[in-house]
Amino acid sequence: MTLHVDHQRLADAHQTVRSRLLAERTSAGHWVGELSSSPLSTATAISALMLAEQHDVCNGLPTFRPGEEPSHLDEIYRNDLSEQIVESLKWLARQQNDDGGWGDTDRSRSNIATTMLVQAAFHLTGVPAKYQNLLERADEYVEAQGGVDALKDRYEGDKTFAVPILTNCALADIIPWRKVPALPFELACLPQQWYNRLNLPVVSYAIPALVAIGQAKFHHCPPANPLTRWIRRAAKKKSLAVLTEKQPASGGFLEATPLTSFVVMSLATSGQVDHPVVRRGVEFLLASVRPDGSWPIDTNLATWNTSQTLSALDWQLDEHVGDDSSPSAEADRALDWLLSCQHREKHAYTGADPGGWAWTDLSGGVPDADDTAAALLALSRLHQRWPDHRSSEVQSAVLMGIHWLLSLQNSDGGWPTFCRGWGKLPFDRSSNDISAHVIRALHACSEEFHLPTRNHAVARRISEALGRGLSFVEANQAEDGSWLPLWFGNEAHPQEANPVYGTSKVLRMYHELDQTNSPPAQRGAQWLARSQHASGAWGAVTGNGSRDTTNYCSVEETSLAVTALLPYAGESSDDKISAAAGLGLSWLIEAVREGRYLEPAPIGFYFAKLWYHERLYPQIFAAEALATACQLFPAQAEPMMATH
Repeated sequence: MTLHVDHQRLADAHQTVRSRLLAERTSAGHWVGELSSSPLSTATAISALMLAEQHDVCNGLPTFRPGEEPSHLDEIYRNDLSEQIVESLKWLARQQNDDGGWGDTDRSRSNIATTMLVQAAFHLTGVPAKYQNLLERADEYVEAQGGVDALKDRYEGDKTFAVPILTNCALADIIPWRKVPALPFELACLPQQWYNRLNLPVVSYAIPALVAIGQAKFHHCPPANPLTRWIRRAAKKKSLAVLTEKQPASGGFLEATPLTSFVVMSLATSGQVDHPVVRRGVEFLLASVRPDGSWPIDTNLATWNTSQTLSALDWQLDEHVGDDSSPSAEADRALDWLLSCQHREKHAYTGADPGGWAWTDLSGGVPDADDTAAALLALSRLHQRWPDHRSSEVQSAVLMGIHWLLSLQNSDGGWPTFCRGWGKLPFDRSSNDISAHVIRALHACSEEFHLPTRNHAVARRISEALGRGLSFVEANQAEDGSWLPLWFGNEAHPQEANPVYGTSKVLRMYHELDQTNSPPAQRGAQWLARSQHASGAWGAVTGNGSRDTTNYCSVEETSLAVTALLPYAGESSDDKISAAAGLGLSWLIEAVREGRYLEPAPIGFYFAKLWYHERLYPQIFAAEALATACQLFPAQAEPMMATH
């Protein structure tokens, strides 16, 4: 196979992206990035603060102390909270789409969930006359979409997000309380280790919502059954104690604005306005508002971004790229930070054992399989470059992470996000992208740290886990050869899924396990090549196999596809795979030259179909794709082509 490469353009593009990524590093030596501002988050925060203010919770906020509070908090404390709410309403008004609805980001299509939450925020604040037309257009959009029934259909029976949205609307008097399903908050009083057997109506991370929203429904619309009323009344105090124990030091549950807002508004309106959970939640919301009046869905993805960046840059954290015999001071500082993010105690929120990593270093983060796999891969790359550098410390952290991932594997052979065996709801069950990521991490660590010869017991467990994991991934391949992921999507796809992301992640796993010629891998590579747009980029593919012609191609998806296909280009008998890899690489190089690699796309899924984009994603993914191309096709080869 021959792949044509303009080596100078490739090298220039790679250096451009590397330099930009290095410039994004914080003074502390890691990468924080920036999540998109979210109309959904902003709407829920407005509702929560408005309802808290109505119940005089703001009188109990701490006195402003210069130098001790986060940015913007001082101005909010000094001024009337209503001024902040007005600014946030103005921001929301500017985000309305032409169809009258709101999307999850400034680049997202309208959806009924976000639009209903924005409606609730404006209703709760007593909408000024100048916003009347705005609300009329929103009403028309919601009615055209199908109203409450359409909202329930969007979440396919999962109450994790549907019930909080309906609760917010009931608090705004948009719908009656009888339309809000009751949540069995009394079940939170049972031992945490029982949760996965109780068939709870919400996913594992939503226990705070189960408690707070369940109590709000009980307060405003108690059940007719006297026994149920007695049980829930008796469970109020203990379930609130569970909620208190799960709230992190920052006050933000999972560092997430929507979840924290739902807890605050629910408790504030159910007679719990003075509860410490409400006060700390309000403080979190006031501390995390942005200067323009908006809120993101989460504080940051610092650990996730840093782990991926370190792997993409191969720990070369200065402008000079060379074969240094020891890590730079910057690399050592990044290592310190990454190791400090590993959770070393049992986690109060999920009951997770020590050893995992969360998406953030902040107190609201919860260890999960995807972030733990990313951290282990980064540490494996470091050890590969400098095997003697702090080897005992690195290996100790790696072994803890390995044991954590092994204990998380589900009975079906795949890996979930947070909790083993929790349930069948979308964000709890095993997933293809996370399973492939974990398999890569376990395999890399086993090989790099020579576990088959140094630790037979762990190596044997890894081997067994990989076998079961591969069976899970193979069994979940779609008939067309693709794999669907969990945490990423594409709004232009009929099911809002992202098979480009999922397939790319699985193909990398097969390559790293030396299984590129296996039938599943070849079918996946062929599907990925077929799904490429004529321009050379990747984006949404419609259900009938035709290419979507809208502007939903992205640097992120194209980078992932190029990274996945390049190793297959020289090992497949299918010329189309090589052609697709080369065309995609050319598109990506041009995107860097034109600066389009700085334009993030809303392909990220947060909890329960909540879209986001992250500023660093296109830079990180492009850096990895271009680095892969540079390794496979070095500049000393033929000037205009390289044969793999």
